Amino acid sequence: MPNSLLETAFPIKAVSEQSVREKNIRHGHISTLHIWWARRPLAASRATIYAALTPEPKTREEQQERLDFIGELCKWENSNNKELIERARREILAANGGVPPKVLDPFAGGGSIPLEALRLGCETYASDLNPVAVLIEKATLEYPQKYGQPIPKEEYLKARPYLKDQAGQLNLTGDTVNPLLEDVKYWGNWVLEQARAEIGRFYPPDEGGEIPVGYIWARTIICNNPECRAEIPLVRQTWLAKKDKKKIAYKLIPKGNRIDFEICGTGYPTAIDFDPEQGTVARAKVVCPCCGAGISDKENRAQFNPGPNGEPPTAGQRMIAVVTHKPGESGKKYRLATAHDLQVFQSATAYLATKRAELQAKWGIDPVPDELMNIKDPNTVAGRGYGFTKWGDLFNERQKLALIVYADKIRTVCEIILSFNYPIDFTKSIVTYLGVSLDKIAIYQTTFGYWHNTRELINPGMGRQALVMTWDYAEGSLFGGNADWVSSNNWTLGVIKHCTQILKNSFNSIVDNVSATHQNYQNEYFDAVVTDPPY
Repeated sequence: MPNSLLETAFPIKAVSEQSVREKNIRHGHISTLHIWWARRPLAASRATIYAALTPEPKTREEQQERLDFIGELCKWENSNNKELIERARREILAANGGVPPKVLDPFAGGGSIPLEALRLGCETYASDLNPVAVLIEKATLEYPQKYGQPIPKEEYLKARPYLKDQAGQLNLTGDTVNPLLEDVKYWGNWVLEQARAEIGRFYPPDEGGEIPVGYIWARTIICNNPECRAEIPLVRQTWLAKKDKKKIAYKLIPKGNRIDFEICGTGYPTAIDFDPEQGTVARAKVVCPCCGAGISDKENRAQFNPGPNGEPPTAGQRMIAVVTHKPGESGKKYRLATAHDLQVFQSATAYLATKRAELQAKWGIDPVPDELMNIKDPNTVAGRGYGFTKWGDLFNERQKLALIVYADKIRTVCEIILSFNYPIDFTKSIVTYLGVSLDKIAIYQTTFGYWHNTRELINPGMGRQALVMTWDYAEGSLFGGNADWVSSNNWTLGVIKHCTQILKNSFNSIVDNVSATHQNYQNEYFDAVVTDPPY
């Protein structure tokens, strides 16, 4: 092939603008399927592949027209624009003698490059050494093309005898059905209702119909002053809602050697007459609100670990507030945690022991992650001296219970589908999407997620490549709010819908879990290797 367009000219400014803009695109974008740290922009991937696989222009006029075309091609809203995509495919085919070029990304990671090669009609191959990356690639490249193509509605229903009495509830419109999308939707709802039946009681609604969407917790230590010994909640700040027209915070009220709380601000009897930015802990150093005693970072850490003679850690946790939402109304409300809230949590803790033993006998492994963390790694909380030694330590008891119950229901889905003699690969595709929905929940449902007071939602505790200590955290409900099953599975469904709208190719993508240095292909097998290798 002669020199490519990429070697001659490239609209860097236009593509860069679209790549930056893409960071704010959510619905349907593959970034919402599963977290991947080094995901490349779809806009840059699409533009680069097209420019690399088409020849250089013959005239300045043709060059400018092609550059303008790339500027349109790489826009998110044109991802599945049939006219633009078909033109790009035709030009790539013509440049390769009418045969779709074989394109490999040996460091495929989050799948952006191979997804765009697939979109542009290339025979696409992807590999990665990391099995999580391979799972993402299968969910974006392989399964949508294999199982997400429309089929007649009658054929879909006939092949699914378990839908016999529920077809009217599926809201299927039109004469065709996307089987992958509808099956993930159906089984996702099945998982939700099964989990609700088992553990919904541990997230009870209030008497007025408000449902809990978050629980605000603080880790606690004991004041070192022997005349005080107050249980100190470790909080960075106390804002609950920090908006122009809605300012709500909780106030710490020392009473002797005990600390109570009061919610103040917009819509509450007491105004904010204190500085909510002022907490009790900063840089691991603590000040006791009751006596004013200071506690060093070293003394703070010591309370999270066993004593010199094996005494149990004195650090604990305290539920401070509950965030609620009433269906049909806008906005969130806040109230102090009650004795009933704590009783419900303790009931969940007791049920965790029962469920954990049941699943350990059923699965042959501890359902709560019991692998050791690296206590020498400064990038994780385990290496910072706060007593975290196992991965399961990152979750409180109700979070552990919720996650293992959902995992159990997903495994049951696999057993049910296989009992209907469905192909094992198709079954794997359904369970994969349900699994990644649970993964998304897991990054929120830890004791390292925090309450985002300007957006009034839970931020994930695993949002960057480190696990830092979080003093006060937000626990989400699995049945309401932004950290619940419905929200997570809806993000998954959006990605499936987008990926299944990619024009069908005459071949399936190949995804391999191998090292880039050990590809299973002969020399000169590929027409192009398009990659962004690890640094």
